[in-house]
Amino acid sequence: MKRFTINNGPAIRFRTTILASLLGLIVNATNAQTTVQASQTAPVSQRYSLRQCIDIALQNNLQIKQGQLDVQGSSLQLRQARLNLLPSVNGFANQSFSSGRNINPGTNEFVTSSVRSNNYQLQGQVTLFNGFALQNAIKQNDLFLQSTQQNLKATQNNVSILVVQNYLNVLTYQEQLDIARRQVETSRGQLDRTTKLVNAGTLAEAQLYDLRAQVANDELAVVNAQNNLDLAKLALLQAMNVPAGSNGLPAPSTLEVEKYQLDDPTLEPYSATAQAVYETALQFMPDVKAAELRVRSDAAGVAVARAGLYPTLTLSGSLNTLYSNVGLPKRTFLGQVEVRTPITLSNGTTLEVITLQDDYNVGKYTYGEQLSNNLNRGASLNLNIPIFGRFVARNRITSATITQKTSEIAVDNTKLTLRQNIETAYTNMLAGANRYRATQIQVESLEKAFQAAESRFNAGALNSVDYNIAKNNLDTARANLVQAKFDYVFRTKILDFYQNKPLSF
Repeated sequence: MKRFTINNGPAIRFRTTILASLLGLIVNATNAQTTVQASQTAPVSQRYSLRQCIDIALQNNLQIKQGQLDVQGSSLQLRQARLNLLPSVNGFANQSFSSGRNINPGTNEFVTSSVRSNNYQLQGQVTLFNGFALQNAIKQNDLFLQSTQQNLKATQNNVSILVVQNYLNVLTYQEQLDIARRQVETSRGQLDRTTKLVNAGTLAEAQLYDLRAQVANDELAVVNAQNNLDLAKLALLQAMNVPAGSNGLPAPSTLEVEKYQLDDPTLEPYSATAQAVYETALQFMPDVKAAELRVRSDAAGVAVARAGLYPTLTLSGSLNTLYSNVGLPKRTFLGQVEVRTPITLSNGTTLEVITLQDDYNVGKYTYGEQLSNNLNRGASLNLNIPIFGRFVARNRITSATITQKTSEIAVDNTKLTLRQNIETAYTNMLAGANRYRATQIQVESLEKAFQAAESRFNAGALNSVDYNIAKNNLDTARANLVQAKFDYVFRTKILDFYQNKPLSF
């Protein structure tokens, strides 16, 4: 027999049912878990521990996989909200060709020629102020991500508690099957003894028939207990999302689980009242935290919507350049040359006038030179003031406010559900204690009664009918005691879970 200890962590979720409230029972057992793949080739002789069953279920569950995708989506939204603070930069490139009468892109003059040109632009813009919408959007998405993470943990806990409950059912029915088998052995022993006495002629043969019927009833009880155990094992496999009896996986009849030592309850009064348990649970229950995070996220959403009433200030910048095959001509200075100009004076004398003129070589600018020469830079500061927008911004504020109030109601409803679940769990714990105590007393009394009946039966002072009645009463009481024990332990674990106490099996 092994002992399994679970330390309850701070991030645990409850549901509206008693079973779901034990989700925290497993949370730390799964937080520190090592990744266990769903063994599709596990040998049928493998004995599964509670930790292994939980890990396999967490690995295979489709709702958990969907929750993980939801967390990834929320994380991506938060990342994008942060990136929205950065400037946006866009590039543009264009190449065109035209013939006939065109405008020279370099001179803006009409030309009758084929024109081939390229245009390049680079533009950037950054928001300087928009009513803090970007900052509040980051806050909103951050809180929403935390809420989504809590939902994922809640789903993991739901799956875990389902495995725990089915695992405990397997242990319960296994113990009841052991009791039923012991009952058969006892009945067969009495049958053998009675058979010998009947053969010796000391007892009537009618008592032999009664004992044979009792053995048949006990064997039927074994069959029923085995069927219940197989169904419990099947439910455990289904909770793990593992196909039963295929691809080398264990069938319900061959699945084996490790047993854990469950001490007999002491039935001492519980250490806290239902109100104290509730006040403690409010401090760490993830349903409450998730609901409160959602309220804060929606409050940030109201601030984002309210930013639509404020002006928006943006800074823009641009770079532009172009190239054209008919652009400005390139004039290269070669120096000065002498120009001799003859002139004739009034008296008939001819003279030569020498002047200096600049000499140029006319050509075309290269592609790179045109891009550099035509480069244009610009910057602008833009202020957009909302004056009338058909009340779109105000309606968005109203809608966001309604969403926030809905989340606030959800918080109150979550706390109400938590309180009711704790009150129900506390009442069930008291009822379980009373049932276990009464069943325990019943078993003790019936054991003494059966011992007396067995002694009288062996002495021939009691008939087989009364003996079978005494035995059946004891068998039923023992089976009920097993069920009452597991039920009471389960109820106390629920209250321990609500108080974040270390839990152990």
